[in-house]
Amino acid sequence: MGLGPTLLMGFIAGVTILFGLPIGRLRRPAASLRVLLNAIAVGVLLFLVWDVLSHAWEPIDAALGSLHEGTGGLGSAVGYGALFIGGLTVGLLSLVGYERWMGRAAARARAVEAPANLGPGAAHVTELSPVAAGLSSWSPARRLALLIAVGIALHNFAEGLAIGQSAATGEIGLATLLVIGFALHNATEGFGITAPLAGDTDTDGSARRPSWGFLLALGLIGGGPTFVGTVLGHGFTSEPVSVVFLTLAAGSIIYVITQLLGVAAKSKRTDMLAYGLLVGLIAGFLTDAIVTAGGA
Repeated sequence: MGLGPTLLMGFIAGVTILFGLPIGRLRRPAASLRVLLNAIAVGVLLFLVWDVLSHAWEPIDAALGSLHEGTGGLGSAVGYGALFIGGLTVGLLSLVGYERWMGRAAARARAVEAPANLGPGAAHVTELSPVAAGLSSWSPARRLALLIAVGIALHNFAEGLAIGQSAATGEIGLATLLVIGFALHNATEGFGITAPLAGDTDTDGSARRPSWGFLLALGLIGGGPTFVGTVLGHGFTSEPVSVVFLTLAAGSIIYVITQLLGVAAKSKRTDMLAYGLLVGLIAGFLTDAIVTAGGA
């Protein structure tokens, strides 16, 4: 398949992430609904962790099988294993460092005392407000949504590589099925990105609704790498690169899940948490079933 039709396939697979974004603009949803939405997002992300780790482990499993059969050496298994552990470590611990850095930046902004900024005469409104700029000024819900988008972006890049590779090798049927499956899958991922934003509030308790521009930016971060991966996958294939991006995605998503579970624990609604987890997991496996049915 030529590059033009392949790019169109990558675009279709990635753009459906936009379908789930409007959920982030819900105005003051009920508390039980917020817990349910949060839990569904966790369910979707749990499925993604299983999905990406199982695919990242395949080269290691194959190398160990070859070693057992005497047709391969230990070096391949060790090499892929190092990439697996390295990607998982960076994906998880880099977000730990990022969150700590953001926490320190926000603390510094809150620590700015208004009297230190006052000059002679009447004080301007900006002199009475803490200095907060950039990501440190975002609400925890917005920062969490960004973390989810980044984790999903790494996963979608690997999906794009699979689409591009299948199209470049002439497996049109498989490539088409991958696009359908990934498109459905990405629609659920868009919901997972914006679920934390539903019911986000200011410090005074008033509803904070994200702008459409902000939601589109999150969608571009999460879905755009599908298109980029398709372009690169059409030109060349690299199993080690795929392993690195899959494990980076797994590490970052695992960290995000711990954050979302912390939010869910505060509600003390284990029933809604269980219902949401079930719905999210089922949604993930149902969409993946379409891809699996084609032998992918």
